[in-house]
Amino acid sequence: MMLFSEQDRLAAARRLFVYVGELLDVRFSVRLWDGTMIPLGRNVDTDFFIAINEPGVIGSLLRRPTPENLLHHYASDHLEIHGDLIDFVAVAREKRPRDKLKKLNRLFLFRLALPLLLTFGRKAAVAHEYRHDEVGRRESRRDNKEFIQFHYDISNEFYGLFLGEEMLYSCGYFRQSDNSLDQAQQDKLEMICRKLRLQEGEKLLDIGCGWGGLICYAAKNYGVRAHGITLSQKQLEYTQEKIKRLGLADRVTVELRDYATVEGTYDKIASIGMFEHIGIANMPKYFAKINSLLRDRGILLNHGISRRAKATRRAVKKISPERRLILKYIFPGSELDNVGHTAEVLEICGFEVHDVEAWREHYALTAAHWYRRLMAKKEEALGFVGVEKLRMWALYLAGVSIGFADGSIGICQVVASKHAARGSSGLPLTREDLYR
Repeated sequence: MMLFSEQDRLAAARRLFVYVGELLDVRFSVRLWDGTMIPLGRNVDTDFFIAINEPGVIGSLLRRPTPENLLHHYASDHLEIHGDLIDFVAVAREKRPRDKLKKLNRLFLFRLALPLLLTFGRKAAVAHEYRHDEVGRRESRRDNKEFIQFHYDISNEFYGLFLGEEMLYSCGYFRQSDNSLDQAQQDKLEMICRKLRLQEGEKLLDIGCGWGGLICYAAKNYGVRAHGITLSQKQLEYTQEKIKRLGLADRVTVELRDYATVEGTYDKIASIGMFEHIGIANMPKYFAKINSLLRDRGILLNHGISRRAKATRRAVKKISPERRLILKYIFPGSELDNVGHTAEVLEICGFEVHDVEAWREHYALTAAHWYRRLMAKKEEALGFVGVEKLRMWALYLAGVSIGFADGSIGICQVVASKHAARGSSGLPLTREDLYR
């Protein structure tokens, strides 16, 4: 026997959101499963609303108000967010709703929501998740190849919808904030080559070479012999085809290989968006290996996402609920370090640190481009990855842009040289050549 009818549930939902709207007074609305639109403020923007597609969603979120439960309902199409996600967050924040939520009368809210609390709908289950140790802090349990392939081997066609012409999956360099994504990525490649002071005939190693953008650009424009390594089969295949298409087979090579097994000596090494996958505990091993591959006075450019330094070791190890979602559903095995510690480990491993440059706001612009390019081609994306993955990635890319814009995460390029013997570093005394 049902305790509450459909009319009871709809009435309860209307009362609930009218009460919340009067308190918050924000500029978006909620659309119930019967099509009823309830404004959550006096001056709503009709472009932005949350659509609740079935009554069980509200009860589920009230019983288990966690980011993961919300993600499951969103990915399962039980609820939708209408409007540009980045703009939606900006609109939602305008009147500081978090502060106002503290004024909710929980007993009154419970009484309003009782018919919904006792309503159970379809289970919000997702298929796309990493089902092993997504944190990967224990070296014995890390599988770097499995981590990389979970994230990167979704579909080259899917990534091609939003990454841009060069298929670069790291932030561009915006000489002007309104530059196109493709221009910013070209400018990024050029700046990396300049910071590495590439010279014709030198040997360049790109660790975690992605879809081959840097190794092809450096060989074509600077005359180096470039070698890239990746643990992604899809990236390997794409890069091999690109090398052949550009006629660079005599100067550019790529292979499926873990960095720890690379041999040889290189003049310059790039690590672009790679060391986030290493884990903080493994950074000494990582940079020591790179040091062993560089000639004396050879240059390393390490480009990686960072976070602010923490006051205690316990704070460093703490994983927020939002961060755990990224580990479980997007980027298993990743871990962010603060740039001060990164520089310290580089010095311990025999490097001289020359430059540290923050590109945080460049990443905010880049990820916003990625998100909006993906949304502009969402019908094609659905054909490649389906609703669940598309929604997870839309949230991820929008969230990344917001996080970088806020400053909750950062990104730095560190230029260092191998300092095996005393004397001059061999680098110019000024950085004028970078901006000529």
